[in-house]
Formats: sequence, C-alpha cells, structure tokens
Amino acid sequence: MADANAGANTDGQVDVIGHILDRDYLEVPFLNAHHLIDGRFDLPQLEPILGIDLSLTRHVVWMWLASGLLITTLIACFGRPKLVPTGLANALEAIVLFIRDEVVLPVMGESGRTYLPFLLTIFFFILYCNLLGLVPYSATATGNISVTVALALISFAVTQGAGIANNGLFGHLKALVPGGLPAPLLIIMIPIEIIGLIAKPFALAIRLFANMIAGHIAILVFLGLIIMLRTYWVAPVSVILAAALYLLEIFIGFVQAFIFTLLTALFVSMAAHPDH
Repeated sequence: MADANAGANTDGQVDVIGHILDRDYLEVPFLNAHHLIDGRFDLPQLEPILGIDLSLTRHVVWMWLASGLLITTLIACFGRPKLVPTGLANALEAIVLFIRDEVVLPVMGESGRTYLPFLLTIFFFILYCNLLGLVPYSATATGNISVTVALALISFAVTQGAGIANNGLFGHLKALVPGGLPAPLLIIMIPIEIIGLIAKPFALAIRLFANMIAGHIAILVFLGLIIMLRTYWVAPVSVILAAALYLLEIFIGFVQAFIFTLLTALFVSMAAHPDH
C-alpha cells in the first residue's frame, strides 16, 4: 500500500480517492520526486485500438507482478517435487490441501476435482493481488472494480459451462426455474431467476472490491491525520491504529480470496447438479 505522503497534496490535504484509483504511473520513492519520497514513474501510453484504450496502468502492472510471482513461486516450490516439502512449499501445499479437502470436495463432491485447478488459480491470484497491495508504494488490483468484475465474469462463465456440460443446454436452462409451477407463476419466476443469475457474479465482484478498498482507505485516513492536523502529537495513535488495521488487512486478504473461491465452487456445484 502506498505511503501516506504519496497521497498528500501540497495544501496539506490527503487525496484518499486518488490513492485507490487506477493511474497511468507507478508510485516510487526518490525517482522524479518533489518531496524525496513522492516520486513517480510514468507508464507508456498507447493509441486506442477500435476505441479501446490498452495503455498500461499501475493496476495492470501489479496484476502482472502478482501473476509472475505466483508462477515463479509455484515452479520453484513444485518444479522438482519432494516427498516431504519444506518451507514455502510446505505452506503452499497446506493451502492447496485445505482448499481441496475443506472447500471443493465437501461442496462439489468428487466431480469437483475437475475444477480444482481453476479454483486454486482463482484463490492464489486474488491472494497474491491482495497481499501485494499491502507493500509500500504498490497498488491493490483487486481494489479495482474492473478487475473484480472480470474475475466474476470468469466465474460466471465457468458456472454456466459446468451447467451446460452436465445437463445440456436445454436441461441447464430448464433447471434455472423450479419445476411444477403453474403457468401464471412462471411469468414472475423467470425474471426473478434471471435477476438471481446476474446477482451472483455481481455480488462476487462488489464484495471483493468493497472489502479491499475499505481497509486501505481506513489506513490512509489514520496516517493522513498526521498531515491534515499538521502535528506529530497524533502520530503515536495514528500509527498504532494504522498498524493494527494493516495486520487485519493481511487476514482479510486471505479471507476474501477464500470467500470468492468458496462461493465460486458453490455456484458451479449448483449449476452442475441442480437437483442436489
């Protein structure tokens, strides 16, 4: 998470909204800095293609870093698997086994093994993005609604694909509405079920987005009190509260990755086995 000084304006105010928004530059210390630590590195910008801006932003860069770090750690830990893993490999294996034995298999049954690689990818990608967002001068990609919507749409696509693969297209569509209802009730139930179908990925996107930006805003506000009040007397209280929230944010990073994975597994299972 970026330093409070990086979000401060010259008039002594803290730009809370500017801190959480996506930018076309990276916040870095010492580089092109006006106040030593509030430097920035401008990212290359591209001409729009068919009206779509594909320029780099800091959230894109940090997503790439999260993906690269995830791939690197997994290859380093499991590229040459050991009979008894140690260190980071042991910790990652414990997480994988927990997701498999406590989430996927209880919720989806043995058929859930097919979706285990996808669910683990979702979990670790969100986790790495969440935790990297706590590094000074970084940015939380999962605090961007566009990113969480994209993840939710992927979850939605896999959910519908699982329903169609297991029940066929017409069977999947038929399962969306409870059977045995009188014809007049179908006029009401069909729109309700369609709204519920859309609400599931919407809830996934909003829950992850809101939880990730809320903690960052709170930490920035506590640290920003030192700047806004222009006194060091509040520094001990501000730093202690910010540090406590910082530790809580580490826990929330794990919890939100877990919740997104759990709900995705539940939605996939409901679509694949609507009779259960």
